Amino acid sequence: MIEIRIHGRGGQGSVTAAELIAVAAFYDGKYSQAFPNFGVERRGAPIEAYMRIDSQPIKLRSQIYEPDFIIIQDDTLLDAINPFKGCKKETKVIINSEREADLKLPIKKNNILFIPATKIALEILGKPIINTVMLGAFARFSGLVKIESIVKAIKGRFSGKILEKNIKAVEAAYNLK
Repeated sequence: MIEIRIHGRGGQGSVTAAELIAVAAFYDGKYSQAFPNFGVERRGAPIEAYMRIDSQPIKLRSQIYEPDFIIIQDDTLLDAINPFKGCKKETKVIINSEREADLKLPIKKNNILFIPATKIALEILGKPIINTVMLGAFARFSGLVKIESIVKAIKGRFSGKILEKNIKAVEAAYNLK
């Protein structure tokens, strides 16, 4: 079983991202689950969302304490919380950040993907809503879900111009060198 934890702030689409990854995994023929962890926090407060992906039915219903992947949607969280809690030696991390050189992280460099998701979102969506950008990065970095399945999941969630822009954002992150 693969366990994934997303760290973000309220309003960034962390819960939606978790749901879309789970739906994409389902489209790929896998079992999946997604669920949030937050209380009465408001927009901007730190939140967590979780996903599990497996080839077998998933019966576990607890939070994720030792993730295989961590997605950090806002690099300011690195100073506010410990998103690396429970990291294993092989945990892989995707961070929305353009300040790679400034960050001191407890993970091996080849297990980290830095992505300028906010920049990409502003260019394509016109807003700093980065969840679909991070989905494209996750699909490429993890290999757990196909980009086509991510796009199909997005088509089930959005429509019109928003749909077109979000697909473009996913593809931009997926194809980023």
